[in-house]
Amino acid sequence: MDKDERLRHASSFGAAAVAYDEHRPDYAQAAVRWALEPAPGPRVLDLGAGTGKLTATLVALGADVIAVEPDPAMLSELRRSLPAIRALPGSAEAIPRPDASVDAVLAGNAMPWFDMAVAGPEIARVLAPGGVLAGLWNVMDDRVEWVAGLARISGSAAIGPRDTPTSWRAETADAHLPKTGAAARFGSPEQVAFPHGQRRTADSLVATIATRAGVLVMPEQEREATLGRIRAFLAGTPETARGEFTLPMLTGVLRVRRL
Repeated sequence: MDKDERLRHASSFGAAAVAYDEHRPDYAQAAVRWALEPAPGPRVLDLGAGTGKLTATLVALGADVIAVEPDPAMLSELRRSLPAIRALPGSAEAIPRPDASVDAVLAGNAMPWFDMAVAGPEIARVLAPGGVLAGLWNVMDDRVEWVAGLARISGSAAIGPRDTPTSWRAETADAHLPKTGAAARFGSPEQVAFPHGQRRTADSLVATIATRAGVLVMPEQEREATLGRIRAFLAGTPETARGEFTLPMLTGVLRVRRL
């Protein structure tokens, strides 16, 4: 998508901040540990932190965390749910931290919204020598038959190429690179995926999908039609028709080192 479309999608979450905080999953702890493994110290910046889903996992792992989020509504939810965490307004393109002040920068489902031509040098600036940049994506495991069916019925705006393990590696392998041909600020990427899952009901899974940017920016009639198709599919699928179930997921990680 072009810059204007990316900004429109990136700015869509604030209107759904409460639902986002309620329904979006956390991140597999094994994935976050792997992301941080080469970091030279415990200081971590959660960049584009949203309502704090990744921040909470970092806290649980004992990291020294600062969160940065550009959307006021998302930032307000983060501060409400994690009042002990230092949470600052800011963006990937203008990080309110001093040079070499963190050992790792992590971004949970946020790197696609960064303008890496500007954000790349800015992230490199705040990272200490040898510091780590890692993007994390929670993807639905479409190797499971009913999840593959859900992806097909939902359409790419709701469950896109970055949202399933079939294609997330190819879609995110260059997420750390500027799209302008400028010099890269980071080394070769590593990608690993870790098993994860989220307890859902049919209704709460529909609510989760409704917080995705591609759905949030839809015209109302199209959004209601999309969510109606998803609701009907879940009601007619034995694995999801009654009560709670586990949505099979993976947390995929892209990890690079500061040059």
